[in-house]
Amino acid sequence: QESFLKACFDPTEGSGYTLCRTTIHSCDYAAEMYTYDDVVGDTALEHFSIEPDRRARIPYIKRALGAAEGNLRLYASPWSPPAWMKTNGDMLHGGKLRPEYAQTWADYFVRYVRAYEAEGIPIWGLTVQNEALAVQVWESCVFTAAEERDFVRDYLGPTLRKQGLSDMKLMFWDHNRGLMYQRAEVMYDDPEAAQYVWGLAFHWYTGNHHDNVRMVHDAWPDKKLLYTEAGMGGSWDTAVRLASSMILDLNNWASGWTYWNMLLDETRGPRHAGGLGGSSIVQMDTQTGEVTYNPPFHAFAHFSRFIRPGARRIACTSSSDDFIATAFANPDGRVAVVILNLSEAD
Repeated sequence: QESFLKACFDPTEGSGYTLCRTTIHSCDYAAEMYTYDDVVGDTALEHFSIEPDRRARIPYIKRALGAAEGNLRLYASPWSPPAWMKTNGDMLHGGKLRPEYAQTWADYFVRYVRAYEAEGIPIWGLTVQNEALAVQVWESCVFTAAEERDFVRDYLGPTLRKQGLSDMKLMFWDHNRGLMYQRAEVMYDDPEAAQYVWGLAFHWYTGNHHDNVRMVHDAWPDKKLLYTEAGMGGSWDTAVRLASSMILDLNNWASGWTYWNMLLDETRGPRHAGGLGGSSIVQMDTQTGEVTYNPPFHAFAHFSRFIRPGARRIACTSSSDDFIATAFANPDGRVAVVILNLSEAD
């Protein structure tokens, strides 16, 4: 564990990660399904507790913060509200948030943030819902564009503000690039909703659509864009795809990039609700203790080690079909350039 944390977070000898995503209660890669309040109808959240996270997750995040020398921003995403808040009575298989629990669900976000703060773990950002149009065999919940807008405008945004969390980086969509412009249009064309939103979160699972990233920025330049999930295999082909996507997203105004997951076991898990487990950037055999750092891990480090928080993208163009590149001016005045060779040529 110590060597893994050093490899990921150490700013001089490791990859220097400074941005991480975690989940609000369980997701598909959790060892079991759980929430912080399973008491049906507990609209006051009197039984809310993050105790399940104290066993392993919170101690590990604290160790990551230490390895990163405190320079780590953490944002959190829910895969589903508790089953009792949903139309299908199930955390799995989609379903929707029941309208009568909209305020309770907004309060749940606040309780989560405050509970983690009390543990010494500041939460930098939140996404409203992971993959808001996906119905999965694991934790999932559907929000149409209008439903997500209304929840942000009428419940989550005002609740965060009322509870002194106006600086929280609130993001929406948290799904693929293909429909990101259409989702942005619904949210941002409502000024009452848009005032609460820091930016749009997006993934890579259907097509490339990097132009959509730029179009969202061009239409709403005051709003941010954050890449929040890339599940991937461990091959060199995946490493090239990863680097290409990062360069093109960053060149089209993404403010950061997060992969998924950091570490999986030899079964491509843990997974509690079925579905396909993915190989990972790093994989550990829990029987032998062997840790394998796959090619995408090294490709990602070409960005994370050199493009530092606060860096500003600067002009960088390629005159060759064989490579693409991105460049940044770091706060210390140094320039970082990342070039990807797309061919087999030396």
